[in-house]
Amino acid sequence: MTDTQGEAAGTTDPAQERLRRWRLVLGGDTADGTGCALSGQDAAMDGALAALYGKGDKPQAGRDRSAGLGASAPSVARWLGDIRTYFPSSVVQVMQRDAIDRLGLATLLLEPEMLEAVEADVHLVGTLLSLDKAMPETTKETARAVVRKVVEDLEKRLATRTRATLTGALDRSARVSRPRHHDIDWNRTIAANLKHYLPEHRTVVPERLIGYGRAARSVRKEVILCVDQSGSMAASVVYASVFGAVLASVRSIDTRLVVFDTTVADLTDRLDDPVDVLFGTRLGGGTDINRALAYCQSRITRPAETVLVLISDLYEGGIRDEMLKRVAAMKASGVRFVTLLALSDEGAPAYDGEHAAALAALGAPAFACTPDLFPEVMAAAIEKRPLPIPDAV
Repeated sequence: MTDTQGEAAGTTDPAQERLRRWRLVLGGDTADGTGCALSGQDAAMDGALAALYGKGDKPQAGRDRSAGLGASAPSVARWLGDIRTYFPSSVVQVMQRDAIDRLGLATLLLEPEMLEAVEADVHLVGTLLSLDKAMPETTKETARAVVRKVVEDLEKRLATRTRATLTGALDRSARVSRPRHHDIDWNRTIAANLKHYLPEHRTVVPERLIGYGRAARSVRKEVILCVDQSGSMAASVVYASVFGAVLASVRSIDTRLVVFDTTVADLTDRLDDPVDVLFGTRLGGGTDINRALAYCQSRITRPAETVLVLISDLYEGGIRDEMLKRVAAMKASGVRFVTLLALSDEGAPAYDGEHAAALAALGAPAFACTPDLFPEVMAAAIEKRPLPIPDAV
């Protein structure tokens, strides 16, 4: 509840304001003990909350719904409009997810009226992608518009910093010992020649120049994003698709995007449009990491210049020992192998701790990565320096 909402309700006494807030939290049951009556906007807010959280836990299959939204798109669309009026966007997104989970409203997202009313976010995109095969033609264009809005917002947030970070990393990784004047890395050159400082002239004589290579002239690095598209990885799939498109726009990086469940799909040819990438995925199903890594391994032509990023919760349905042998072989050949348990803002999901520990023992520690940290992780991988791991497994 915001202070402005409290002021709008005319509440000025601190004790009464506390009662009002508790009344909205507790829901007005006879046992809530507040004795506080609501009116005006407060009553409308309470109605929107009660429609979703009115009577206890998620109902069992076959029982009546406890909330008051009703199984129709018009009533849900009105409710979505109400909560956008009364609550900030971050709260609206949480309430939408709860409505989908608690009330089984996912199928209503197949109706254009509801899609036009919904607050778009990464989690909604994941839900739409999981419903794609069941979506009627009349809804698909609306769904694509919703997904495109989220993707464009993410690109605006992430693209500029990612390109700048990776371009710097590529330049640094391509240092040469006989650079042209405008390619000299003066900071590193001075640091390397401090022993040649001449006090009488108050200067450093640079006997050895260190410079940046001109990485942009040709492809210097190959990046493979290998993404688990099981249902629990929905947000990671969305972010990986956006980052894949951004990486593909950097001329010095040859980017490949591979998604997998028990089968493998190479979506590299769609990287110019991350929305097409997302609608090329198939959320849900099993997991065969070994098969996906076998495909990626077969596409590696320059191991020492390749970074392979596996994004998975590591619940392997394939051959575990083969998967680990494959990772070891790629690392031995010079591939920089990075394992992300998730690429999202939510932190690490449930994951297979045994597999994570086995990968860590091979020198490929598994950790969750936020979208804001991802450019730094990729820069470190490109430069072959330690990864900025927030919570190593």
